[in-house]
Amino acid sequence: MINERRIREFIKRVILFIILSIGAIIVLFPFFWMLYIALKSPGKEFVLDFSFVKPFYANFLRVWKNESFPFGRFFLNSLIVATSGATLTALFCSMGGYVFAKKNFYLKEFLFWIMLSTLMVPGMMYMVPQFAIVTKLGWINTYKGMVIPHVASVFGLFLLRQHIETIPDSLISSAKIDGASEWQIFRTIIVPLSLPVITTVFLLTFLFQWTNFLWQLVVNTPESMKLTLPVGLALFRGQYQTQWCLLMAASSFSIIPIAILFLIAQRFFIEGLTAGAIKG
Repeated sequence: MINERRIREFIKRVILFIILSIGAIIVLFPFFWMLYIALKSPGKEFVLDFSFVKPFYANFLRVWKNESFPFGRFFLNSLIVATSGATLTALFCSMGGYVFAKKNFYLKEFLFWIMLSTLMVPGMMYMVPQFAIVTKLGWINTYKGMVIPHVASVFGLFLLRQHIETIPDSLISSAKIDGASEWQIFRTIIVPLSLPVITTVFLLTFLFQWTNFLWQLVVNTPESMKLTLPVGLALFRGQYQTQWCLLMAASSFSIIPIAILFLIAQRFFIEGLTAGAIKG
């Protein structure tokens, strides 16, 4: 009986491993295909063979050294916009979450649910008034126009508020007795205990800003040097043809920051999602 049970468990694990492997191959296939085309010679991108005549880094060097396509500048713009936007969003959401979780003020619950209800409004509805405001402020072709309109995140506020409510009030009361100011309480108690959720909000916002195409296209003119990578990649096409090997090489570069961030902070990301969903 024991041997039969072990055999059954072994067969279940093998089947589960095969199913997960097939799922992983399906999910990762677009990335492998992108890399495959990035390594091909021009004109042979869709020829199914593995005869790479040029060195594997040739197309990547051509992307960086292309004078008509300032890839390095677009990459830096995306890094600035995504990092600054994610940092400000995480900061403001953590401050707002602390206020809504631990402070009492008039119409607190009503205001919170009003903000939460805005999640049901499609994001496209905000684009016209946001563009009008950005234009009036003279923020076209600027980092401010790309970052500030998306700094407020109701979803991030909700996650942090739900988590901060689980922090014992006795910790805050003890800090107040010891003479700590509100900023000191926030910096030394709230932030360290909420770090997984703050990291989650940072990662989600970074991913949104890094891949944001439509808004960055709207607030920038085609000749602007503030264009981000998604917009730059869309413009990286000739009038009559597209050099797919160079386009895929540039796209391969674009996933590096996101992959590095998630590999480094995946533990905080998973912990943050579960912590934000549990209310003790």
